[in-house]
Amino acid sequence: MNAMLKPDSAAPVAAALDTKPARRPRRPLAANSTARVRKQVSATALKIVAPLLGAALLVLVWQLITVKNTSFPTPLVTLQEAIKLFSDPFYRNSMNDQGIGWNLLASLQRVAIGFGLAAVVGIPLGFLIGRVQFIGNMFSPIISLLKPVSPLAWLPIGLLVFQSANPAAIWSIFICSIWPMIINTAVGVQRVPQDYMNVARVLNLSEWKVLTKILLPSALPYILTGVRLSIGTAWLVIVAAEMLTGGVGIGFWVWDEWNNLNVPHIIIAIVAIGFVGLLLEQALMALARAFTYEQVSN
Repeated sequence: MNAMLKPDSAAPVAAALDTKPARRPRRPLAANSTARVRKQVSATALKIVAPLLGAALLVLVWQLITVKNTSFPTPLVTLQEAIKLFSDPFYRNSMNDQGIGWNLLASLQRVAIGFGLAAVVGIPLGFLIGRVQFIGNMFSPIISLLKPVSPLAWLPIGLLVFQSANPAAIWSIFICSIWPMIINTAVGVQRVPQDYMNVARVLNLSEWKVLTKILLPSALPYILTGVRLSIGTAWLVIVAAEMLTGGVGIGFWVWDEWNNLNVPHIIIAIVAIGFVGLLLEQALMALARAFTYEQVSN
């Protein structure tokens, strides 16, 4: 009886031992690489095609405007004028007859001086406001009162004090670009984790070490954000200030071309101003990525 049952009982055991878990079929490596390449090509095409479509839409709207308004230059006429203009951007016949390159450089020089002075004053002041509550309470109403003032409202004050157009324009840049740096720096200092300050107190660190080892690294993303916002404000202010003060600069060049009724040059100047502003912002974005571990985005 046992001999008769033995083969029957051993068969399921052997079958169980021979049974192996089923493996999932693997996709061929060629198919994976092809899918990856298609995905990369699709992403690249999206980044290229979408901006081109946006530019084409802008040109189409521009062309439609010129159909109903014959005094407005067409995209083709503006392009031809731009080729002539940038073929020699640094010519100089007289003080009031210079290429667009010299005017852009003059505006950038004023922006660099005003923006640099604002950084030298605004960032340390932001640290004081964020670190010392008494100073923060003292300056808070002043900042709230002066920050919303229009940039052009500061220009007559600069003309009255400095008696010259160039320092008055620099003053307007300084006073309008200082507020984002002060506010963002103060917020960055105030948002330093309290645990860091407790450790500094336990270790009995000096105020200089607290500033350089704790406050500055923690507040650096906020500082760079304020700097990036300030450079945009500075570039915006200088164009408006130069329209009123005259002299050499891209703002004065735009106003002079308007007086000459040269509308294509005005459009070219608008594009050049936007392009330079974009380059300045992208440069500061790259600087922010280099000095911070956080993702910096628009």
